[in-house]
Amino acid sequence: MVSEEKIPVLREACQVAARVLEDMCQFVKAGMNTYDLDQFGKKKIAEYGAESACYQYRVRDLVFPSHTCLSVNDEVIHGIGRLDREIKDGDVVSIDVCVRYRGMIGDNARTVSIGTAKPEDERLLAVTRTALERGIAMAVAGNRVGEISHAIQSYVEKNNFNVVRDFVGHGVGETMHEDPQVPNFGRRRSGAKLVPGMAIAIEPMVNAGTHKVDMLGDGWTAVTKDHKRSAHFEHTVLITPEGPEILTQVPGVSALTEGGENAE
Repeated sequence: MVSEEKIPVLREACQVAARVLEDMCQFVKAGMNTYDLDQFGKKKIAEYGAESACYQYRVRDLVFPSHTCLSVNDEVIHGIGRLDREIKDGDVVSIDVCVRYRGMIGDNARTVSIGTAKPEDERLLAVTRTALERGIAMAVAGNRVGEISHAIQSYVEKNNFNVVRDFVGHGVGETMHEDPQVPNFGRRRSGAKLVPGMAIAIEPMVNAGTHKVDMLGDGWTAVTKDHKRSAHFEHTVLITPEGPEILTQVPGVSALTEGGENAE
């Protein structure tokens, strides 16, 4: 839950995250490496007066070394910016930006196609975007999280793709991961009840093949077990009496836009 007096700051934090993500989606192109893309994100986050919420984020003895998460092709989430990871024409790149601004968190992600998109990738991205839209539509006060989960899973599976089970959406507020968890799979009328003042990150992660993932040796990067491609779209949404408010929507840019000129 976010207190009433902190909701305006949460809105600002989410706008910063959204603008950084938009800048990065416009900037990414074939021929650059993911380290340089991450450094561009670092610069933009600082320009907006924020800091990365994922940089040096700790899980047990692991420390995340990047300022944004950059996952290419079969990488699902938490990809690390690397000098030796060149982005190529035909790749799909998931860009996940999470910032801390004036003590509040803004979190969003988008997958873009680079250069000439393959038809199967266009479909994967389109289904994932629409799954996010279906999930957001269920983020209504009085519903339970399961309504979001079921809406995403049923749409994805109807289109012969699979949602990742190992990672889920989450509450957002003063820290990056808060209650409730927001899975992209599950039964209707299950999970936490949605109430006004609750902010949640809804983030379908959709695989072209199996839902199963493996972890790379860096301890962070999740990849599809069959090495087929994956897509990831995320918005932070505020539950209000009037309906879901997409906090990470940039004015003048579609809430579920696929990105800049390199997008599918």
